[in-house]
Amino acid sequence: MAEAHASAKARLGAQTKRTKAIFFDFMGTCLDWHSGVVKALPATIPETTRSKLALDWREEFFSELHARSQQNLPPEDIDVTHRRTLLRILSWEAYQEQRQHFVGIDGSTNAPPDGGTVTGSSIEVAVQAWHNMASWPDVLPALTALKTDLGLELFVLANGTTRLQLDLVRSSGLEGAFSMLFSSELLGVYKPAPEAYEKAMSLVRVRPEEAVMVAAHAYDLRAAKRLGFKTIYVYRWTDDRSENMDVVRRENDVFLGESDNGMQGLRSAIEAFDQPA
Repeated sequence: MAEAHASAKARLGAQTKRTKAIFFDFMGTCLDWHSGVVKALPATIPETTRSKLALDWREEFFSELHARSQQNLPPEDIDVTHRRTLLRILSWEAYQEQRQHFVGIDGSTNAPPDGGTVTGSSIEVAVQAWHNMASWPDVLPALTALKTDLGLELFVLANGTTRLQLDLVRSSGLEGAFSMLFSSELLGVYKPAPEAYEKAMSLVRVRPEEAVMVAAHAYDLRAAKRLGFKTIYVYRWTDDRSENMDVVRRENDVFLGESDNGMQGLRSAIEAFDQPA
């Protein structure tokens, strides 16, 4: 009888620890933001410079986001944040030459230096590019395997607005892949504040030990791990450029690097979490 009770208890323990929900960061982790943004910047700027500008813009955006989070400021429209940070970058000495390529930046309607034409403000075109992105090629097959083969619920948990997320799932071809989109606007708080993760878990009725956070951002996974999430880091060359990847690898339960082809190893990683110890 005691043996049967112990066996039943063990089975119950295994069931309560089973992964139920996977939360995904979105931009960077699931989406190739860099290609779309580079394409949206004025074509009169050399592509290598546009690439550097896009990467600097992304880092400045994160600096702004973290500063707002630390000051306990409420989430603002992400378009406002992107616009403000782009204008700030274009005021840097390093980008004074590129600034003149942005039609409408100072209320001007002058043509760009090469005499070409641009429809609308170049700043607004660049800001709107964040609403239209392709997914990384490894993402949809990985999500499909988790949802269809393993029967897991998948959620976006990302900073930004709900409108942004709706636009992105549509433009990326990931519409229908997720059960719910949790934006910082919807939750009322930015990641990495613990309330963001706690609210999302509470709304879908899962405990930390039943949840996995997947992201290409170390700060995001550090916050999730402190709450008891299992964490999977997906390396993307576009993000976390200042992080020490050896440290990031040690910090997380799973590290999917370049040799792992992004999320291709996601299914096996999740299945490993649920194997009996």
